[in-house]
This record gives sequence, C-alpha cells and structure tokens, in this order.
Amino acid sequence: MITWSIPSIFGSKNERELHRIRPIVGRINDIEAKLQSEPSEKLRELTDKWREHLARYHPLDLAPKSAIDRMDEAGLKQCAESLQTRFSILRKEFASLPAEIAATPEAIEQAKAAFHHIEDRFAKARAKYLLQILPEAYAVVKNAARRLCGSEVLVSGQPLKWDMVHFDVQLIGGIALHRGLIAEMQTGEGKTLVATLPVYLNALTGLGVHVVTVNDYLARRDSEWMGALYQSLGLSVGCLQNQMPPAERRRTYACDITYGTNSEFGFDYLRDNGMAQSHAEQVQRGHYLAILDEVDSILIDDARTPLIISGPAEQSAQPLLALKPGVEKLVKRQTALCNQLAAEVEQQLKAGDEAAAGLALLKLKLGQPRHRRFLRFLESPELRRLLEKTELRYQRQSFQRNIHGVKEELYFCVDEKRRDADLMEKGRLFLAPEEPDTFTLPDIAGRLAAIDADPALSRDQRAAARQTLHEEHGDRAAAIHGISQLLAAYCLHERDVHYVVRGGKVTIIDESTGREMPGRRWSDGLHQAVEAKEGVEIEEETKTYASITIQNYFRLYEKLAGMTGTAETAAAEFHDIYRLDVLPIPTHAPNLRIDRNDQLFKTRRDKYQAVIRSIDAAHQIGQPVLVGTASVEASETLSRMLKLARIPHAVLNAKHHEQEAGIIARAGERGAVTVSTNMAGRGTDIKLGEGVAELGGLLVIGTERHASRRVDRQLRGRCSRQGDPGASQFFISLEDDLMRTHGDPAQMAALIEQAKRGGAKAPSLGKLVEAAQTQLEQRDAKGRKQVLDFDDVMNLQREIVYDFRSDVLTTEGIHGLALQTIEESVARSAHAIVADGDSVIEWAGDTFLLETDELSGLAPQELIPEISRRVRRSHEQRLADVPPEFLEADERRALLFAIDHGWQEHLADMEELREGVFLRSQGQKDPLVEYKNEAFGYFNALMDRIKNEASLNLFHLAASVEAMRASKQVTPPSATRMRS
Repeated sequence: MITWSIPSIFGSKNERELHRIRPIVGRINDIEAKLQSEPSEKLRELTDKWREHLARYHPLDLAPKSAIDRMDEAGLKQCAESLQTRFSILRKEFASLPAEIAATPEAIEQAKAAFHHIEDRFAKARAKYLLQILPEAYAVVKNAARRLCGSEVLVSGQPLKWDMVHFDVQLIGGIALHRGLIAEMQTGEGKTLVATLPVYLNALTGLGVHVVTVNDYLARRDSEWMGALYQSLGLSVGCLQNQMPPAERRRTYACDITYGTNSEFGFDYLRDNGMAQSHAEQVQRGHYLAILDEVDSILIDDARTPLIISGPAEQSAQPLLALKPGVEKLVKRQTALCNQLAAEVEQQLKAGDEAAAGLALLKLKLGQPRHRRFLRFLESPELRRLLEKTELRYQRQSFQRNIHGVKEELYFCVDEKRRDADLMEKGRLFLAPEEPDTFTLPDIAGRLAAIDADPALSRDQRAAARQTLHEEHGDRAAAIHGISQLLAAYCLHERDVHYVVRGGKVTIIDESTGREMPGRRWSDGLHQAVEAKEGVEIEEETKTYASITIQNYFRLYEKLAGMTGTAETAAAEFHDIYRLDVLPIPTHAPNLRIDRNDQLFKTRRDKYQAVIRSIDAAHQIGQPVLVGTASVEASETLSRMLKLARIPHAVLNAKHHEQEAGIIARAGERGAVTVSTNMAGRGTDIKLGEGVAELGGLLVIGTERHASRRVDRQLRGRCSRQGDPGASQFFISLEDDLMRTHGDPAQMAALIEQAKRGGAKAPSLGKLVEAAQTQLEQRDAKGRKQVLDFDDVMNLQREIVYDFRSDVLTTEGIHGLALQTIEESVARSAHAIVADGDSVIEWAGDTFLLETDELSGLAPQELIPEISRRVRRSHEQRLADVPPEFLEADERRALLFAIDHGWQEHLADMEELREGVFLRSQGQKDPLVEYKNEAFGYFNALMDRIKNEASLNLFHLAASVEAMRASKQVTPPSATRMRS
C-alpha cells in the first residue's frame, strides 16, 4: 500500500509560492534583454509615463472652502478647470464623477465631495496598476543597474565601483517584497540590491517609500549607494539622520524614497502628532510603504522597548541616593549569608544529610544565583539533581507555605528569569529596624473604610484623612520601588555586560547586537538606580510626552514588507502581530558552510582555553577567524587570552564601534582574527581575501549560545557568502547564562559526565540548547505580546486624541471648533454642579463673569442651555474686534495646550494604572481585563479634562483681549500666554 503525502504531491506552501513567482522572473528577463538595445532615455520615459498615470490617484490639492468662498470669478474658473481635468482622467474608472463642473463655490464643493466619495477605492486601483506594470518596472531597474556597471559611486566619502546586476533569486525576493512578504535571504545574497525593485515600483505612486534600517550608518550608506540607481531613473532620495533639523527632515520626507532608522521614523511620528504647534512644523506626509532591512531586529528585538518622547519630571533623584548606602550594606550582608550557606552545603554533605544540603542549595540559588561557589556546586551532576529534587519538593502544594519560610530566612530573593529582586521581612528589618513598616504598603482599602465609617469626622476631616493616607501610600510605594530597582541594579545588571560607563554616563548595550544605545534609558527608575550604583551623575527622572510601540507604529503603514537572513524561527509572531508571512528565497549559489557540532565544557575557563586552541590552529594555517561573544566583558577576556597566546587580533564591541567598518572589512583577510560582540545586525558582508577559500574560508566561532536562535543563525551566516566555503562552531559551558538558567537539570547532569571526558559533542546537546532557547523565545514573545496588548488599549485612545489634535492643526474654521468646545464644556460642568446640589448660577457668575440676575427664574432644563449660550455670546463679543489671523493662531494655541497637557497627565495616570493592575493578579484577576475596564473611565475623564481646560484657556484669552481693549493696548493677541 502506498501512503501519499499531500506536500509531496502539491509541494509546500513556500514551494507553491516560488512556483507562481518564477514565470514572472522569466518575463522580467525577457523585457530587460530587449531594453539593452534601447537608449538610456527610454528608462526615464517609462518612469515618467507610469508616474503620470499614478498621479490621478493623488489627493486633491485645492483651496479650503473659506478661501473658495472669497475667490473672484477667475479664481473659481481656474479651480473648476483643475477639477475638470482630473475628473476627465478618472471618469473611465469612476463613472459617478460629474461630467461638468460650474465655476461656482457650490459646484466646486459638490465636485470635491464626489471626489472624496471615490477616494477610498484608489488604493485598490493603484495596487492593480502596480501589479500590471511590475515585470516591466523590474526590468527597468535591472537594466539601469546593468548600465551603471563600471561606474564609480561615492559612498560615505569613498569611491565604490558599481558591479551589481540583479540575479534571478534577487528578482524573486523583490516580487516577494512587493507582495507584502518577508523575504528570508542568506547573508551575502544582496538584500540591499533586492530592495531597489519594490522601492522603485512603489515610489512611482508619489506617496513616498520608507526604507528602514537598523542604524544611521547603514541608512546613509544605502541611500548613497542605491541612490545612484534611483537617481539614474529620475527618482529623488533622502536620508534621515540623528539631530537633523525639522526643515531638512521635511525635505527628506518629500523625496520619493526616504531611508532612516525605525526610531527616526517613529519619533518623527510622535513629534508630528504630539508636539507640533502648526501644520508647517509636521514633517511626515503619510505612511504608504515601509520596507524593513533586518526586519526581525526591528519588529522582534526592538519591539520590547516602546518609543518614548519624554521631558524632565518633578521627581528628584534624592530618594535613590538616600536608599543607596542601606542597599549596599544589605547586598554585602546577603553575600556574607550566602557564603555561610555555601559552607553549610559542604558541611551537610560531609555529614550525609542530603535534605539539609539541598535546602541550603535552594536558599543559595534564591539569594545569589551568580555566587561563585554555587556555580561550582552546579558542575556536579549529583548536586544538580539534589537541587532539582529540592525545588520540586517545595513546589508541591503541601510545601507552598514552607517555601515562604525559606525565603524569609534571606534578606531578599533574586529571580534571574524574571529579572527582579524582592525584599523580604528580614531585609525590611535590616533597613529600618525602628520602623519596618516603612517598606510595607498600608492596608489602604481597610483604612479608607474605617475613615468613611468614623462618625466623629466631619466631611472636611474625612477628606484630609484620605489625603494623608494616599500620601503615606505614595511615599511607601516610592521607597519600595526604589529598593527593588537598586537591588535589580546591584544583582542583575553587570557592567560591561548589560551596560558600559563612558564619560560619566551609563549607556545600555543592546543584548542582540552588542551595540551601545546612546540616548536609550531603562524605564521605571532602573536607569537611575544603575547610575546611583556606579556613582555617576543621576539624570533627572522624566515624564512621558508621547509614546508608541514599534508594533503599533508599523501597523500605520498601508503596506509593509521586510528582509532578513533569519525570520523562520519567528514566523508565527510575524503572522500573528503584523500579518506578514515569511518566504525563504533560494540562494544564488549552493551554501558550502559546514556547521560543526557544539562543544560543551564544565567551566568558562575550560571553554575559553578550547576556543584559544581552535583559533590558534586556524591562525597557524592562515585561515581567518571571527569570534562572536555575548558581552563586552567576554570579548575583552578573550582579547587578553589571545594577547597572552601572542595571536594578533582586532576587537569589535560596544567600546570600539567607531572602528567598526574598517575592522569588518579586514575580517576575511588571510590570518585575520576578529573578536566581536554579537555580529548580528552589523549589516556588512565579510569578503574573503586572496587564497582564503583554499584554506576553508572564514571560520566562525561562537563562545556562547544566545537566548535567541536567530542571533546564533546570524552569527553563523557571517561566513559562506554566495557559495564561498566556511565553517562555524559554538563552544558552550555550564556556567553560561542560557545553560545555567534555562537548561534542563537532569539532562545537564548527564552532559556534565560527558564534559568531564573532554568536551561533549552528543546530538542531545543540540536538543538541550534548542529547548532552552525555545523556552526563552516563548517568554520574550509573551512579554512583547503583553506590551502590545496594553498598548493596543492606549493605541485606540492615541488615535482619537491625535485625530482631534490634527483637526485643531488643520481645520479651516478653528473659531467654530473653539465655540463648540466652550459650549460642550460649560454644559458638562454645569450638569456636574447641579448633580452635587450646588448653585450653578453662582458658579457661572464667578467663573465666566456673567450677569446672572435674569437666570434665577429659569427651570433647570432651561437654565444650563441658557448659560452655555450666554458664555458663547460673551466670548464672541470680547473677540469681535480681533483680526481673524491673530484670533485663529491664539485659539489653536489654546486648544493645543489643553490637549497636550491633558494627554501628558493621562499617560502618567495610565502608567500608574498599568503598574497597579498587576498587583490585582494576586487576587485572581486578569490585569489586562482590569486595565481595559478602568482605562475607559480614565479616557472619558481625559476628554472632559481637555475640553474643560481648553474652555478656560479660551476664556482667559478673551479676558486678556478685553483687558487690552480697556487699557487701549495694541499688543496683538498672539502675545498672550496660556494658563499653566
């Protein structure tokens, strides 16, 4: 009986996709062959022809209604003719458009409405046309690249000879990108050139294409390098750079193609929508297509950290400085306790009491998981099994209470997996022996209930007691938070591993790439805690002005695509979050890389010595070696060992990034040894020197498995570009973070026995490593999903507020919007005052200086609308003599100030809410559900607050104008100041 496999008959999904694409590649090549006999002008002619056709789908560029109403006959005629010209082109596709447009304001407005009615269908029509011209457009790009061959292009100040013409696999990658896929292409397959195909095609729309890279250097390099190709076809290219002034940014975005980093694009969006004070200050012009180079680095690795624009907050760094001496003593006391526990382990083992030894081991792990003697204990398979057995025993339901007792014997507990540290009762007594409750939150619910139930307290006394309780709660919460962050700084964040100190500043190191991230700061006070630990100047705490996650920023784009060498391991997340599917692209030449089995060693020292021996063996024959390390500390340790072995080498890490390009350029030369902190994302291929291929090509050595399989694959992918030979191998030890914190204890114990015999190479090692990495990847993916779930709630609110803000910036009749805001705010406030039983008439007279004598006889249902009308009339009378251009500017400013101030306060409130709801999980409540429920009320309060503040700002504006008029001052209203 024959068992048929459906994939074997029909092929996998990827194979079917490639099968559909290949005929298009043939058509592209046929067209390009014919273009070779055409003059170069033909390429420009085709570009102009396609751009002209696609221009019909551009938005209308017409004067606003207020300007049309004031136009003379000639202006109206010109406006009507402009519409008529566009409609005559579009009418073949959209028959509903009017055949004739009269030169009257009414007819022009009707024609504009008809245009807006069909505008939603433009995207589909545009996509259909692009698909139709794709083969010919790609052939034009390929032919333009062919014509550039032999010419010199100035890239980063250096002349570079153009020698690239698109291979078939690059054409496949280009088609995949236009279809909105992630093209997985191996290192050296020419991803930079692949992007030129969909970028050119989509730039013809005139809507702007954004090419997103991982750093400024690559953005500048690629914009200059590929810019030669685009410019030969008549397209403009711009490049965003850090510290670029707004006017230059606006010109850059106006180009057909704009290169930049994800943070530059994201921060410009936040500035445009959260800080710009006029439409002229906004720099972006839309979000049509983004093509992401190293898409996994941007959409996965960088997605853990939201983009935040912040400014100085009112909080001081003094509490951290006050807490630091106590925490330092506490850490030393815990270290002494852990030394005693280590000695106890040895004593109990000698006495034959395994249970007591296991308990001491567990305490040691909870108290100091990086303690040297604890790590030595874990080299023993028997002690690993004993620790695992003890942990399992205390995880049982019957032992749950006992584990709390175990923890209370420590000053604090460290959890490496969750990367946090919790203060125990013993630690609280040590820090504040006189007042241990200083580091315990008060029972706020119980005490509030007691205050409300106390009949002896008056209303004012109750309010004062509540306020005192809330202040006490806030002070204690701040102290607990400060202690927790200082403990995390001392116990979980290592210098030259997680950060470097340079020029008196703490700079974070990107764990995926080993790059410094200047300007980035850990949130929630952690960065300040690390600064306090290192004794450098503590920068002021900041408050958030605007924020967005990477995920929600790139969801703004109509079309999204990306390239990388390592996407398949994150394919599920790409699909779930971004609706992006991954298509592996075949290599141009067979991959000759040899991936050797990992070698396992008991200790880091043993591992490093084996690495040095392997480097020395390759160096002796002249084979170049690239060594990838997980931290700056590891790279410098290896560098010292190489110096002792008298092996010349270069170091590339977060401390030497300035020499990066030169170091990479020489890494493939004969005899070169390069030690690098995580080569992932470096973006530059390593080309083999003369005679190196015969020696086996580049040898890549990894000194530690990364938490992500993608980073390991990226390191391996640095060798064997485009059919070159090469080899890769990882050397790992049981002291490596991945193995120590996520390795399976039972399997680790078995592997230790093999390691004793000089380095385990068993296939089971690979499975163990992959299982640990998968566990970590799932944890990180869950963390990113959690960040996104919470930001999705904020995202809806952000869109509403930003749309309102955009209306304020761009609307024609801002005065009407201002009056509407005043009426709504007055009515809402009046209803609230009536509900509280207070006098709404007295409030209206005091707040808005209204004559209220005639209001006392009105019924409540008539009173509030009448007050709203009177406030509006009073406002209009006060501003009657103000020139419209002055009035419009000040009313915009009043509304914008209220929106921005309210939104910033709301962001702080929502951050506090987010932190608070996680405490409710202890009460079996879902933090996300709680957050969503309360966020709705917070948002309603925000919109009320914005309108109330805007109303008061507008009232103060009118009062200022009236005061000027009374004193006969001539200062224009734009000199007035907003209420702060």
